[in-house]
Amino acid sequence: MRANTVIMIVLAGVFGVLAVVLANIWLANQRNALAQSNGVQASTIVVAAMPLKFGDTLSADKLREIAWPAGAIPTGAFKTTKDALAGNGTRQALQAISANEPVLASKITGAGQRATLSAVLGEGMKAVSIRVNDVLGVAGFVFPGDRVDVLLTRTVRSDNGPDKSFVDVLLQSVKVLAVDQVADESKDSPTVVKAVTVEVSTKDAQKLTLAAGAGQLSLALRQAAASNGETTERITLSDLTGDTPEDVAKRQEELAKQAAADAAAAEERKRADAKIDGLAKAVDRVGSQIDQLSKVKPAPAVAPAPQVQEVVKQEVKYVQPEPPVRATVGVFRGVKLETYDVPRQK
Repeated sequence: MRANTVIMIVLAGVFGVLAVVLANIWLANQRNALAQSNGVQASTIVVAAMPLKFGDTLSADKLREIAWPAGAIPTGAFKTTKDALAGNGTRQALQAISANEPVLASKITGAGQRATLSAVLGEGMKAVSIRVNDVLGVAGFVFPGDRVDVLLTRTVRSDNGPDKSFVDVLLQSVKVLAVDQVADESKDSPTVVKAVTVEVSTKDAQKLTLAAGAGQLSLALRQAAASNGETTERITLSDLTGDTPEDVAKRQEELAKQAAADAAAAEERKRADAKIDGLAKAVDRVGSQIDQLSKVKPAPAVAPAPQVQEVVKQEVKYVQPEPPVRATVGVFRGVKLETYDVPRQK
């Protein structure tokens, strides 16, 4: 037999033995890992069997138990469905819980409690409502669970110059608890609301209450992941156009004059309208009086009773008048008439 052949046979045997040894080592390691995994203590945890929303009542058919490592159970979790439903009264969900999501004590109410905002508030926090409209409320795109900045717009009157208007960022990264009377965080359809309830500290609640009477509050929706505050500054009318305070004052003065002229013209029109109304009412009164007089029927004339008069008989006698003492005599002298007054002859 040749030497090369012998060497090849020896090497094949060595590699074969080495492969067997390595395979035994790998199998031993796998058996050790399996033994260690079997040695871990397993437990159970309660999860939602179906999606739950704010206010849903917990029941046995909405919960189920799954296996969970004993050393990795979340804080506030329940091991059995019986533990989750224990107590006098039912429990309700305080926020949306997805299917197969662990049901934690912080996500549900206590036994016999209702799903109210007071149960959602954090330690030392207060709930304050802000009145908004379709513009101030970000067109209805603010939902429970969002974070917003609260802006205050106000106008300060000045005795020496024009009024000054400005906007300040009052609060930042405020959590929205409810819109109108809806606190369900699973709500996803935009709705124009009249009030937004936010979660703030006691001092911030005082600020909001005072600011509601000092000016106009509006909301600015923040990015979901942007919870840190940022540096802000006051914005005035001069920041909108770049005008100087003198330009703004002059423009406001012109606007004030125009407003005063419009008010005077409106007052003059009001007085003229009042006079016209007075004349119209007077004409109406005269017309109504004429109508009333035309409707009155005249009273029938009553002839007076005949009076008896005493008849007096008179006797008339003819008395011959005495002839005049003088008479007038006319004498024609040619064509000329001459008259003479002469005594009458008896």
